[in-house]
Amino acid sequence: MSFGQGGPPWGANDNGNAPDWAALAEASEARARKRRWLLIGGAVVATLAVGSAVAWGIVSANKSSDAGNKPADQLPSTADIPSEEKTSQPSFEPTSAPPPLDPNDFIDSAAKDTAPLSADTMFPGKTLTFGGHTYTKGATSRTADCTAAVQKGLAGVLKKNGCTQVIRATYYKSGSAVTIGVAVFDSKKQATSAKEQYDFDGGVLSLPGSGVPTFCRTTVCRQTANSVGRYAYFTNGGRTNGTDATKKDSVLFALGDDLQEYTFQKIKQRGEVQASEAAQR
Repeated sequence: MSFGQGGPPWGANDNGNAPDWAALAEASEARARKRRWLLIGGAVVATLAVGSAVAWGIVSANKSSDAGNKPADQLPSTADIPSEEKTSQPSFEPTSAPPPLDPNDFIDSAAKDTAPLSADTMFPGKTLTFGGHTYTKGATSRTADCTAAVQKGLAGVLKKNGCTQVIRATYYKSGSAVTIGVAVFDSKKQATSAKEQYDFDGGVLSLPGSGVPTFCRTTVCRQTANSVGRYAYFTNGGRTNGTDATKKDSVLFALGDDLQEYTFQKIKQRGEVQASEAAQR
């Protein structure tokens, strides 16, 4: 039987010329397997190509610092590797706070002791409160003629040691008065010598006025002497009623002692202030 003319013979009785369907199916499956292997193989090749590029990029990026992958004979020797000791570090000069200035340097020499000096700077105000006591200030005086401010042997001592001026001030309380005279020299050595050479022959001339009568000219009075830096200071104190002073005059002794200590501290303060000002320049 045939369907149409000239068509291929499809019938079961075609005398052995019918197609071998099993063989055709097997051949088709073989071709399909081959195409799958080709696709898989191409994907593997593509993957390897991408992996190589990435790996190379990583190696290339670390090439300069990947010294650990070099053979031992290509590594730098120990001497070529900078050590902590050999590595240059920034150096700084050691710094420290300058030592504080010595206040004594400023009151020991006229060259440095340049702060204003007068009766008002040495004995300011109208009263003196010191040691729990208050005293009234009387007259004050300042003279470059040192011998005119003292009596007898003290005049020679001041002149011999180069006294440049004497500043005096009187303070009084309850019938007792004390005059202190501050003799100024160019150096500490001169002031110390004047104090040591003074043997209480004469003394600083008492300074009356401003409510204080003349005292300690012909009566027994208490005298003292001391020095600090280029300053020597002397006191002369007694009763204002014209009678002799005694060791029982407690007000007189307290006034004399307080006035000496105040003067000492005032001179030391001059040095401290000048040292502080010099340190801030």
